[in-house]
Amino acid sequence: MRARFLAGAVALAAAFSVTPASAAPTSHPAAGTVAFTDSHGRVLGLRGFNVDKYDETTPAGIRAIAAHGFDLIRLDITWARLEPQRGHYDEAEFRKLRQLMDAADRYGLRVVVDFHQDVYGPKYGGGQDGAPVWATRDDGLPFVADPNDWFAGYFQPAVQRAFQHLYDDADLRRDQADFYAHVAREFRGHRSLLGYDLFNEPSGPIAGDPTDPSVQIAASAALERGRLAAMYRRLIGAVRSVDSSSWLFVEPTVLVGEGVPTRLPGFADPRHGTARIGYAPHFYDTDVENGQDWNPSDGFIQNYTAAITAYPKAHKMPVLVGEWGPPNADTPGNTELVSQQVAAMRQFAAGWTMWYWGKGTGGYTPLGPDGRPHAGDAPVFSPYARELAGSPVSEAYDPATRTYTLRYRAGGRLPTRIVLPPSVYADGASVGVTGAGRIGITLRQPRDGWYGTADVTAPAGALLTVTVTAL
Repeated sequence: MRARFLAGAVALAAAFSVTPASAAPTSHPAAGTVAFTDSHGRVLGLRGFNVDKYDETTPAGIRAIAAHGFDLIRLDITWARLEPQRGHYDEAEFRKLRQLMDAADRYGLRVVVDFHQDVYGPKYGGGQDGAPVWATRDDGLPFVADPNDWFAGYFQPAVQRAFQHLYDDADLRRDQADFYAHVAREFRGHRSLLGYDLFNEPSGPIAGDPTDPSVQIAASAALERGRLAAMYRRLIGAVRSVDSSSWLFVEPTVLVGEGVPTRLPGFADPRHGTARIGYAPHFYDTDVENGQDWNPSDGFIQNYTAAITAYPKAHKMPVLVGEWGPPNADTPGNTELVSQQVAAMRQFAAGWTMWYWGKGTGGYTPLGPDGRPHAGDAPVFSPYARELAGSPVSEAYDPATRTYTLRYRAGGRLPTRIVLPPSVYADGASVGVTGAGRIGITLRQPRDGWYGTADVTAPAGALLTVTVTAL
């Protein structure tokens, strides 16, 4: 889930640099980032939402996400919920998750399965979120919950010691790896399965005063270079023992949100062929998480973008932002934040999943009680190129005029498919294309609450500008 960071950490970010390393997939021509492609080589848009952290998602909810035109979900699963006793798996919970995967198969969504945790596990509150009680060892150290700041639980001695045991104890390492292999065995074969986010918002022991930003940054760097990197190598091996094709995503610590670049090393992929290791940071502003309206002059977007780009570029990894979004998008600053985050992610990310799908008046929900998108979340529900046949140049959307513009160089006979969300084009859309050669347009208007599409075909090499406007 979201994280709250220590004030002052950003001042120390400049002390860190990322050591380049080599890797190999094809880059996204528009942004210099690695893109995901379909089986025909078309660049995928990949945008959607987190679901099922609270064990509430149904196949109908998956269908609703698809109906709005999204093509990705991050399915938040937890070890405690699925293996409540060592070696005994909850078949009813796995059955439910398979039903959600079946729904994603049926409605054309891709799925990143997220191994989720917050404050280690249920021994420290939060329901069944994280590692089971049987895998929690804290040596009897104290834990005092702060009802006004759940994230402060990470700095409690018991929680830090529990993480240390998980990283260090041979039997817990083996139990964790067995669980990951079991999950991969359960989900393999689903055509919707894109991959696995290996560990949500990793944390660990801090040697010194955890309220000191310099101490926390040093502890984060040591964790990423040492215990966390070793865990990722074990978990990569565990999943690869069962599944040789899915993407595997590593996360940095939450300090990336304060502009602190990750110190994670590169990771080898034991699969045959090109590596499929991706980078899955989160994109949260500290003050917004603490209930304030966003201040556009705080440098958050610029600091985050600077911190996030060097590592995946050095290792030729795609970026999939696993979580982002304000608690309430309808305040003036937060409305601007959503707009700027969507624009920024077009430049550095191959995909994203917002936190969190649902209806409500706040609490990160993108839909109001009436089921319509919050006004501040309009950029989230914008048109986008879901499958782009060629090389992207630029993509933009103006919510005020409901005008979408895509420039790209066509790559062949297959169509580029643009999603026309029903919340934007309920009364229909007009599509115009400029470019050389014989251009084809097939328009399917949104109807019955389901998204429409515009398919554009053009000769290879043609430079096109596609403009979609509301009727």
